[in-house]
Amino acid sequence: MYLDRLTCPNCEAELAYHILSRQFVGIRNGQAVVDGQTWYACSNREWECNWLVWEGAPAGRCFSCRLTRTRPDGDDTVALEKLAKVEEGKRRLLLQLGELGLPIVPWDVAPGGLGFDLISSLSLGRPVIIGHANGIITIDLAESLDDRREALRVRLGEPYRTILGHLRHEVGHYFQNVLLTDDALWARCRDLFGDERTSYQDAIKRHYAMGAPDGWQQGFISEYATMHPWEDFAETFAHYLHITGTLQTAAAIGIHLDAAVTNLRDTDVVPRESYRDEQVQQLLTDWEWMSQAFNRINRSMGFGDLYPFDLTPAVKRKLGFIHDIVTRAPLTTDEQRALALPAEAESA
Repeated sequence: MYLDRLTCPNCEAELAYHILSRQFVGIRNGQAVVDGQTWYACSNREWECNWLVWEGAPAGRCFSCRLTRTRPDGDDTVALEKLAKVEEGKRRLLLQLGELGLPIVPWDVAPGGLGFDLISSLSLGRPVIIGHANGIITIDLAESLDDRREALRVRLGEPYRTILGHLRHEVGHYFQNVLLTDDALWARCRDLFGDERTSYQDAIKRHYAMGAPDGWQQGFISEYATMHPWEDFAETFAHYLHITGTLQTAAAIGIHLDAAVTNLRDTDVVPRESYRDEQVQQLLTDWEWMSQAFNRINRSMGFGDLYPFDLTPAVKRKLGFIHDIVTRAPLTTDEQRALALPAEAESA
């Protein structure tokens, strides 16, 4: 079942997503009963949000919608149409973060908590800088337009540019501060990515004046990652989400490589839905072979590679660090409630 579904593809019955069970359920008159608890359709369902909320949720909004701190005005229907597409990507991001067991504290619960300002440069008539600051991620809704985003991708020389990619990158900035909890972890991080305390403004000027240094491909996942240690960490974190998310989807729908058929290697490649209990080498080996297969599929349709990146030894070490801090991040009871539905839990 596609995560953006509002109705059943077979019988056209109304559907909504139950975040705690990670399942779609049928709804009637905008509500459903799950395990004896009444749930309601999110009040933003008219803008294609398909999540459920507990009764008593503030303004009837689901956890994902409540993380949106700023959105277009209600009469800006053009921007709201773009918002629906970006919100779909945000829900996908939040589900993956939950599957990985990562803690989320909302922006209105604690200072520095996660929140989103989703605004349109087309509506505002001025540029919107995509970025992260103190837990708040800003996204330009105009980037949901394929032609505009593709033009920017080509102009900036990027091999990959999507809304989901932006969200994964920016949330990497948020989790760098959340997951690096002691001096030892920060020291390991600086050893791999560089010292984030160096001037960010100077780094920006240098990067856009001179570009990436020669031979950058050996140590970085992308040209943008070379700009500053903050960006290197966020880019690497985003790629960790790209890799784990795609492998999880492959596992969920039963895609694997049969060695007897593919002749790529002498053992089958069977993706796992979770690599939490695996070494990063297993994750990266599975991805090496699966990404080659996905790239071949894309090329057979005349598209570019699904994953047009090379994982060098230096980049693999960085991904290993991300894997380590992600899989070692324990959730407390309060953090679990925050990830699920904090305000509803308090009102239940």
